[in-house]
Amino acid sequence: MKSVEELDVFQKAHRLTLELYKLTALFPVEEKYGLVSQIRRAASSINANLMEGSHRNNSGEYRHFTGISKGSVGELKYHILLSRDLGYLDSDCYIVLKNELEEISRMLTGLIKSLG
Repeated sequence: MKSVEELDVFQKAHRLTLELYKLTALFPVEEKYGLVSQIRRAASSINANLMEGSHRNNSGEYRHFTGISKGSVGELKYHILLSRDLGYLDSDCYIVLKNELEEISRMLTGLIKSLG
């Protein structure tokens, strides 16, 4: 099996996390400890949990942590929706991010299935 860093889902989620860090740097300063923090934490949690799961003792634990990653995707989907509705993200950016997250979610589902 490939190392977790070589997985397409890991690389895609990492690129998305970097993009979200750049985008949230433009959010209002009063959101620094609120929405910005939540978005960054949820985004980085996707790969942090994949990495942790891949270093566990068995595929069951890896599968469990991949499920947590998938939960972080769901959390992030809400945060970007809220960001759009508050006027921090335009609709086009929101749609791109939402589509990226949906693809990452599907990829995580595939990884979970492959782990048995």
